[in-house]
Amino acid sequence: MTRFSHQDISEMEHLYKINLINSCSGFKSANLIGSKSADGFENVAIFSSVTHIGSQPPLLGVLMRPTTVARNTYDNIKETGFYTINHVHEAIINDAHHTSAKYDKSISEFDMTTLKSEYKAEINVPFVKSAPVQMHMEFVEEYYIKANDTILVIGKIIELFIQNDLLEADGFVNLSKGQIAAINGLDGYAIPLLKNRLDYQRPKSILKT
Repeated sequence: MTRFSHQDISEMEHLYKINLINSCSGFKSANLIGSKSADGFENVAIFSSVTHIGSQPPLLGVLMRPTTVARNTYDNIKETGFYTINHVHEAIINDAHHTSAKYDKSISEFDMTTLKSEYKAEINVPFVKSAPVQMHMEFVEEYYIKANDTILVIGKIIELFIQNDLLEADGFVNLSKGQIAAINGLDGYAIPLLKNRLDYQRPKSILKT
């Protein structure tokens, strides 16, 4: 196996290092976060850092990069308190990836791709049309991470929309049926295939000899 020390990593060429560290942690979720500024500008951007925080209440976290430069998604969330999380699926991977490009606040990524915004009754933030899983989120709190100047934003699921054929009888969301993408590193996309679901595990009895 190839071995890297902390010093090796610290001294690496920048692009090699970010590719290595972004991919070594494993596959990550691929989500488009939709938001709108207080003055009405739509924004949609891809994130690979959405993670489950808890089920009661239903909370999701997303890690935001340092705000030393303009971060339209973060600014919109803080201005309005609401946003959407939309799963990336195979048919929209290229356009979803393009939303990582840095556009001015006044330019919507919906206008620069074939992605379409979708509004639902009484919800004033854009969803991504055709996304098999869509979540309406409300900002709850944030945590500043001193180690690298990032911000963990915690949001509560206000409403959840799931494509009918993905939802199993026990509440399990079968993402494979929706061809939901996962991200390997910064730019590698995969469509995971569900192999099996296993029973809840309990400790085995210890047999004394």
